[in-house]
Amino acid sequence: MPPELDAHLDRLLARLPATVRSDPAAMARVSPVALASDFALEVLQRQPDVLAQLLGDDAASGIAAPALTPANRGEWPALLRRYRAACSARLVWRDVHGVDDVDATLAGSTRLAETCLSLALEALEGEFVERYGHVRDAEGRAVRLVVFGLGKLGGGELNFSSDIDLIYGFAAAGDSDGARPLAAEAYFTRLGQQLTRLLDETTADGFSHRVDLRLRPFGNAGRIALSFAAMEQYFQHEGRDWERYAWQKARPVAGDIEAGERFLVQLRPFIYRRYLDYGALDGLRQMKAMIAAEVARKDLADDIKRGEGGIREIEFLAQALQLIRGGREPALRERRLMPALEALHAHAQIDADTLALLQHAYRFLRRLENRLQMLRDAQTHRLPSDPLDRLRVARGLGHVDWASLEDALCTQRAAVAQEFDALFAVRSQQRSVEADGDIAGYWKALPDGGAPAVLEAAGFADAADVDSALRDFARSPSVRDLSDAARARLDRLMPVLLQASAPADRPLQAIRRLLALLHNILRRASYLALLDERPAALARLVGVVTRSAFLAERVAAHPLLLDELLDARAEGPLPQRGDLAEACARALRQPDLEASLLALNETRQQLSFRIALATLDGRQSGQDATRQLAWLADAVVDVVLALAKRDLEAAHGALPDARFAVVGYGSLGGEELGFGSDLDLVFLYDAPPGAQSDGARPLDAQRWAARLGQKIVALLGTVTGGGRLYDVDVRLRPDGGKGLLVSSLASYSEYQRERAWTWEHQALVRARFVAGDDAMAAVFEEVRRTTLSAPRDPAVLREDVAAMRRRMRAELDRSTDGFFDLKQGEGGLVDLEFLLQYLVLRDAATRPSLLGPRATPLLLEAAGAENLLDPVTSASLRAAHATLLELALGCSLDRRTRIVPASPGLAAARETICRVARWS
Repeated sequence: MPPELDAHLDRLLARLPATVRSDPAAMARVSPVALASDFALEVLQRQPDVLAQLLGDDAASGIAAPALTPANRGEWPALLRRYRAACSARLVWRDVHGVDDVDATLAGSTRLAETCLSLALEALEGEFVERYGHVRDAEGRAVRLVVFGLGKLGGGELNFSSDIDLIYGFAAAGDSDGARPLAAEAYFTRLGQQLTRLLDETTADGFSHRVDLRLRPFGNAGRIALSFAAMEQYFQHEGRDWERYAWQKARPVAGDIEAGERFLVQLRPFIYRRYLDYGALDGLRQMKAMIAAEVARKDLADDIKRGEGGIREIEFLAQALQLIRGGREPALRERRLMPALEALHAHAQIDADTLALLQHAYRFLRRLENRLQMLRDAQTHRLPSDPLDRLRVARGLGHVDWASLEDALCTQRAAVAQEFDALFAVRSQQRSVEADGDIAGYWKALPDGGAPAVLEAAGFADAADVDSALRDFARSPSVRDLSDAARARLDRLMPVLLQASAPADRPLQAIRRLLALLHNILRRASYLALLDERPAALARLVGVVTRSAFLAERVAAHPLLLDELLDARAEGPLPQRGDLAEACARALRQPDLEASLLALNETRQQLSFRIALATLDGRQSGQDATRQLAWLADAVVDVVLALAKRDLEAAHGALPDARFAVVGYGSLGGEELGFGSDLDLVFLYDAPPGAQSDGARPLDAQRWAARLGQKIVALLGTVTGGGRLYDVDVRLRPDGGKGLLVSSLASYSEYQRERAWTWEHQALVRARFVAGDDAMAAVFEEVRRTTLSAPRDPAVLREDVAAMRRRMRAELDRSTDGFFDLKQGEGGLVDLEFLLQYLVLRDAATRPSLLGPRATPLLLEAAGAENLLDPVTSASLRAAHATLLELALGCSLDRRTRIVPASPGLAAARETICRVARWS
């Protein structure tokens, strides 16, 4: 060790009792602590019992908290300060000796602050109750002070000598019930003032914790304590961006913890927007610019918190990504930085390398920050200028000298600065599609200026019509009333959108779709911010809008779907059946029916949009898409059944020993659901004779089941902010529109056996249990098996099927010369379905393997395996089905009728189906 450092340590250690200095083992343990902290050594000198404890058990046990009682009222400040000093010295000891890592030290500092707060508040509350009584609300319930910790205290990551950012609140107005009553605000203001003084005032024993109240509403000009109602009013009308960041980490740390947590749930919409909030980046940029100006003005380049590549940049980076997506991803609403980074990685917002880099840099910087503060218990973040202090810090952290530590620090700060700049740099002007200056000038001259010839030169075939649409848009109130910042974003976006739309097959339609979307998102500046900040989303949006009217309409109606244009999951593997069910089931956790329906609608929109994107991009086949859409519908119906049952049971009670089933027919049953398709549903129930529900307003089994079916249909069709789930068609139930909405299992079985028409048995081929009681699934399958396996006269069956097909074609086929109806035309999808239904009804009695599959490709495989179709024919029909399905989905995605022009591939598919399915 350098001589000057040896000499300094000798002077420090000379203050210790002779018994300690004469003990080599004790000195070996105290010396590194003295090297790291004058403060700790002074505490150990003043409180020899603490030193004895640390030497005795290596600080494994904690320091006993003091009792603050009325009898020792005058000693409260001293007791708190001595306790805080002792616990802090213990933290230094454990850090220096490697017992605690930096995470544990930060957690220990946080617990210490919370303990001191709780001790002080409880003692003062006792005094106030004695003097003024309890504050009570209008219902007579006791109201307590809530102490919110913000910043690093709220995040559970308090540094060694930090101040604590506090805000005082209370749940409700009222008056105290003592001999000297006070209104709630006066009561809690006095209580907060005394709590602050008890912790913050410097006495002969120092301070307990420095308290900063400047983050409260209206800052230093605001009241010390506010009711939750007043706070909510403030944030609704006055809340600023920086307060959203501050309250991200807010946590009730003393007082009425439960009331504080309830208030934070109420405040969540202020902090986290329901939509993607890229506008948050501008707010952080402004905050960062202010800090950078302060750093430059005060020469704070050596500040490891606020300087470039410092702690604050890591915090800002994580908080910004949390704010952008936290409204949509609850897992990102994390107060603590390290878990927040882990959550961001889990949600594909930062990659594994960035996660490791930021975690390592954060721990490095926070450990260095703690050592700077441990030196003299000072709230500092600046690197020392004194050579001896530099050497002490470097040696304490395991470096041979200051230069070695400084090199390591520079490496970490440079890495952090690079990641920070990648997110917060001024938006990139490098778009995937560049707009030339003429287009930009044309747009900015609208609505009164601008020459349509610019559009023609850019490649618009319908330049005059496009020009007219753009002028109308520019004149619209939604554009005229934009803020300056939002207008600037729109002016950057529009030239890019125009340039990208010119090469589209139908550019006028593309422009109209884009303008419809923009009309909707202009109400939310954050949607403009998303497209402005993320060129990748803008490029994807142009691609989607120019290729798919269906997706363009979805995004225009539900701008939340813009999230899917950026979500890394949209480019990855599509969700499987279990994933879809799990995602939809989260809606059941919402607090009420309305919130559950909204959440379920938004989930369905997002997942179906993701499936559509994959189909549009050619990343999966049409058959995969229709199967996934059917699985998604299954999951939605299952959740709606649970919601409907919950609502019904709340009003009328449960129906003991009853069973209920939802059966899917048509494309849902066949797992071939299209985009925007409705659901063909049939409802069945089974209950003991005379069963009644057990609620205050009981219903018999038939009425109870009927109400449940009605609720399911109503909930599926309810319009929410997230749209409508599905249109429902229940005409395939027994006796059609004349029959009951919900059939008993016995009547359904009897109907299928005795009265159903051949076409109803055809429909039963694709019928599938979708949701309900598991026992009903097996019973329904048995009814279906018995019905489809009944012996039939092949000639009569053939004529029944052929007659129904001729009738349908005459009424529904919209084919014309040169254009073919993919569904109803001769050689279309329905012909293939009828062929397979005919084979199942004819041969299931002797070939039970035909009863398992519902989907067309699986039925074709089964028919081939049973030699009902030769292998070549079976394969040709599967290829024909795939061709027709792809064409049909393409029409659906672009909102076109499923009538397509003739083509060689279509002709081949039709010829294959017609050759096999000849009914006349």
